Amino acid sequence: MRAYPIRVKHTTQSPIIHTPKRPRRGSRPLIPLRSWPMQVLQGIPVSSGVVIGRVAVLDDIASPRIPRRAIASGDVESEIARFESARASSVAELNTLHTEAQEELGPEAAKIFLFHIGALSDKRAVTDPIHEKIRTDLVTAEYATWRILHELAQKFASKSDTTFRTKVSDLTDLQHRMLRHLVGAKLDEPKRLEHDTVIVSRDLTPSQTAAFDRDRIVAFATDLGGRTSHTAIVSRALGLPAVVGCSRLTKLAEEGETIIVDGTRGKVILDPDDATIAEYRDLDVAAKARIEALSKLAELPAVTTDGVEIELLGNIEFPDELIKVLAAGGTGVGLYRTEFLYLTSNHAPTEEEHYQAYAECVKLAGGRPLTIRTMDLGADKYTQMQAETPERNPFLGLRSIRYCLQNLPMFKAQLRALLRASAHGPMRVMFPLVTNIGEFRQARMILRDAMEDLEDQGLAYDRNIPVGMMVEVPSVALMAPTFAREADFFSVGTNDLVQYTLAVDRTNERVANLYTPAHPAVLRLVRDVVRASGRYECPVSCCGEAAGDLDFAPLLLGLGVRTLSVTPSGIPPLKRLIRALSLTDCERIVKRAIAFDSESQAADYTRDHLRRLAPEVFDGRAVDEPTGL
Repeated sequence: MRAYPIRVKHTTQSPIIHTPKRPRRGSRPLIPLRSWPMQVLQGIPVSSGVVIGRVAVLDDIASPRIPRRAIASGDVESEIARFESARASSVAELNTLHTEAQEELGPEAAKIFLFHIGALSDKRAVTDPIHEKIRTDLVTAEYATWRILHELAQKFASKSDTTFRTKVSDLTDLQHRMLRHLVGAKLDEPKRLEHDTVIVSRDLTPSQTAAFDRDRIVAFATDLGGRTSHTAIVSRALGLPAVVGCSRLTKLAEEGETIIVDGTRGKVILDPDDATIAEYRDLDVAAKARIEALSKLAELPAVTTDGVEIELLGNIEFPDELIKVLAAGGTGVGLYRTEFLYLTSNHAPTEEEHYQAYAECVKLAGGRPLTIRTMDLGADKYTQMQAETPERNPFLGLRSIRYCLQNLPMFKAQLRALLRASAHGPMRVMFPLVTNIGEFRQARMILRDAMEDLEDQGLAYDRNIPVGMMVEVPSVALMAPTFAREADFFSVGTNDLVQYTLAVDRTNERVANLYTPAHPAVLRLVRDVVRASGRYECPVSCCGEAAGDLDFAPLLLGLGVRTLSVTPSGIPPLKRLIRALSLTDCERIVKRAIAFDSESQAADYTRDHLRRLAPEVFDGRAVDEPTGL
């Protein structure tokens, strides 16, 4: 057996001697007594949690090359039959996976496998081209299958928009599955893993992720991927901490070395020094203790020290998440993002599928507040993959309510489903990314048309269903009085409001430091919206991610917002902060912050004063912020 040198890490404390590791193929030999500094990579957090484990590197899931082999013209039909047999076997496997995923992961995550089944049944894009290639080029079924699916994957991979690239792993997954049935090629999968294994890969398919041995695999991190990829959805359903989009991770990671995956902040740390390991272990212990302590607040009201009650609601993507909201101490749903019905399916949902999801949500809410937003498709979601010519700047293009108003049959099907579900209990309908009063009026008119249709059919619905809108662009905030006269309620979406006000893409790491909701310009816009809502008795809430930011939520309260909607996990810490502050404190802080002429001054002032007023809240959070990284 070949001997490999022991790798020694030099630190200010006693050195850590790592178990000798065999270099991966193509890597340089290890050098004795070399100093190996830890590597910290910033990626995209898609599933929260912190894990310390050992690296297991999966081979690149890029398609294996299948040699081109010619066949006789008389063998064409038998090769097509081989392809169809492999396709039938693959569909049968996927149906089994779908059933198992429904039981273990829930119905929404399981829909991913329905997408794979649908793709293998797509005559225009998959089956007919493969049949044609076998007939025309006289090639084997495995070569035709590899070639057609490889070309489709390359087509999506070449696009700059991440929404295209996230489909590559699905196509690769299908290709591997088909080739396994045709020529016995095995899907890449981890074997003989130890406990506390962290999977590191260029990318992962949903099937690979769902098949992980969760007794051994505790997290994963990839070079590629995005927040709305199918793999990200599966990771959240499995409860596996995950970071994607790490770019150079597979080039730097070595088999068996220590790794920290921080799925909350999107950090991956390779070969951490002993101080960092100790720091993250303390973080993990403190986080578990804090979660346990915060869970005791679930039954307590969110009331400030001077007696003002704040309504805390949850943001959800799937109906069953409402249970998590209530368990965390939320009193209802302030934002149900219905576009996830599209992102987890291989087809546009039918009216009946819309209805079933909304009716389930209404029943789970049990009369509690429930605000359902119509589909916010576009930008980085869905529509760019459907278009023959993707938009150059989709964030400023045909998205959200604009997309709905240009796709009326789809929009009307959703509105009919929403109205039908309203017969089961109270709910509110909210339109996303409205930019002018004409859009809001047109959307309401289409809703009234849907009401008339249901009336003619004798179907029940809530005739007085409240209809509101998101406030996400400066034009609406500046003209808030005009909208407040016609809308039943407002919900401030800080994610886009900050992005459009400051011209900063919050997903772009190069300018992430410029993205701050505490910017005085953003605060003034929110102030104007709250004032207009009060003048015209149009209730206002905030459902953007900033509503759950402990450094920003007090500013919203000081501006007059009394309803905050956040992720289920964000409810307990936010409730604790509210119970530690007075409304007078919040008003005083925001009055000063809004007067500054720079975002850094406003943010620094807010942060310093909140830590003085509620040290017990922020002292407990300090362990969540490792130093020196």
